[in-house]
Amino acid sequence: MSQYSLDVLRQRYVVEKRPLEASVEQILRADTRAGARAILASIDKRRFENRSEGQRLRKMLRLETSLWETGHHAVAGVDEAGMSPLAGPVSAGAVILKPGTRIVGIDDSKKLDAAAREELAKEIKEKAECWFVAFVEVEEIDAINIYWAGIQAMQRAVRGLGLTPQHLLIDAKRLKEIDIPQQAIIKGDAKSASIAAASILAKVERDRVMRTLDVRHPGYGFADHKGYPVPAHYEALARLGACAVHRRSFGPVRKALGLPPLPPWPSASERDAG
Repeated sequence: MSQYSLDVLRQRYVVEKRPLEASVEQILRADTRAGARAILASIDKRRFENRSEGQRLRKMLRLETSLWETGHHAVAGVDEAGMSPLAGPVSAGAVILKPGTRIVGIDDSKKLDAAAREELAKEIKEKAECWFVAFVEVEEIDAINIYWAGIQAMQRAVRGLGLTPQHLLIDAKRLKEIDIPQQAIIKGDAKSASIAAASILAKVERDRVMRTLDVRHPGYGFADHKGYPVPAHYEALARLGACAVHRRSFGPVRKALGLPPLPPWPSASERDAG
């Protein structure tokens, strides 16, 4: 092979990542030049990564697959985002993936950077049977507390789906007011592709809202920290005070407003008993 031929092969099989034909691979493996060795090394590395990703995805789909195999084709993953910020709404996503759906790179939204989440969100919306993202606003959060606001957001997300799920896979919680068979899975966004998809959509849509709120309430840095309790947000609170989208049931916001701490909210068991 000429040097030009190696450049063409590198472009085709390394840069463009086309499948390597057996006949071409045989020629490359017989070529002792460093350029041929480098091309094969890149291809071998990609094959290994693809096998590893395939194994990871199969593991992420074990819960869904077991349900799909029993005829439960409408399995919805559910997760929330924005529980700990000092400002802005809490969001929740619900996603029904078509049986056999494979989305490379899907994972717990917290493990992904913003660009990866945005790209995955597009693919999730394209490949999902249906999806929905719901919000619970600041006034509601302050009225019922953040735990129940998260539950409310997830209920709204499930009810907003265009297709009634046959089964729910939920990150760590149960939705008692939703009469659908369901599983609460600890760290579910790292164990279920459907829950991971829901977590990504909830995070991406909430981040979009926070960028809008940054324009309406400049100076707090909402576009950067999305309302989370980071030093820059505390500094802005101390300098500007709280704005209309700050959660007044949260201690740091109450402190910035000179309000006393709230008494403890009833626990989940106490509320259920009541």
